[in-house]
Parts: sequence; C-alpha cells; structure tokens
Amino acid sequence: MPGAGHYPVEPIKQLVGVRLPDVSLTATDGSVVNPSLLNGITVIYVYPRTSPPDGKTIPGWSDIPGAKGCIPQSCSFRDHHSALQNAGAAHVFGLSTQPSKYQQEVVQRLNLPFNLLSDVDLAFQRDLALPIFEAEKMVLLHRVTFVARDAVIENVFHSINDPAANADAVLDYLTRIGI
Repeated sequence: MPGAGHYPVEPIKQLVGVRLPDVSLTATDGSVVNPSLLNGITVIYVYPRTSPPDGKTIPGWSDIPGAKGCIPQSCSFRDHHSALQNAGAAHVFGLSTQPSKYQQEVVQRLNLPFNLLSDVDLAFQRDLALPIFEAEKMVLLHRVTFVARDAVIENVFHSINDPAANADAVLDYLTRIGI
C-alpha cells in the first residue's frame, strides 16, 4: 500500500475537544470498556500490532513508517504506569485491532499492569476516523496517543517517531498541566 505510513496530521489534531467513542471494547481482563463513560484522566495509546512471542514479524515491517516499536512502547507505558497514575491518570490502556485473546498473551508476556483494548471491529477507529494501513491482509491502526479528561480528548500525540519515549512525553504533559 503506497504511502501506508504517511497520513495528514491535521485530522488527528482536530480530535482535541472530541468525546471518546461510545463503543464497547473488550479488555484483556475480560471486561468491556466504553471509553465515552470513563471519568478522570484517561490515556489510550493506539498502536499497530505486537509481534507474536516467537518473534516472527511481518516481512518488510521495519520498512513501514511508524510500524515498528509496539513492544517498546507498551513496555515504556508499563515502566511508567505508577508515575502516570501519580501524575493523575485514572486509566491507562493500549489499543490495537488485534483480538483480545492475542492481547491477553501480550499482557502476560510483557507483565503489563493495565488492560489492552481490542478494536477488532474497527468501531473506535471509525468513530474517530483514525488512519489505517494494511499489512499481510490485516487492517492496522497508525500510532497515536490520546489524553482525555472525563472522556473528552484534550491532547493528541501523533507522528510518534520514538515509541519507547511516548510514555515519557505523556508523563511530561500530565506533570505540566498539573492534574
């Protein structure tokens, strides 16, 4: 898919002030999360996909701009989870189009202290018109991170060049606004 890693920045920026979607997403603990009903500060980092435990990646994955780095991003949010909570984050979630059963293995393998949400039906993606790309017949989401207050998006991190540093940027933002 030519240009699969590139998408306009403006539509993403325009999501500030928009309510998180009123959709039901399966969480890795078996619960169902409706982002539009979350109170307090919510951080949702959207990522394309995590590789399987055998380490097999999609051929050419590293050549797709913005695709590589999902596990380092998740590990960074894991490592910063307590600090994010201390800075005011009531909820932290990762979100991808992978099935919840697959994500459950990822939570265990990476020892994540928060849930991953499955947007396997692309309901969250459609509601916010998030950019997608295809790889190996999978529809995947471009990397973007939302900070919402009482389910209204107040900051969007996009064009994330260093996924492992994304949690640091979110923590810095939460510290600056002083929740």
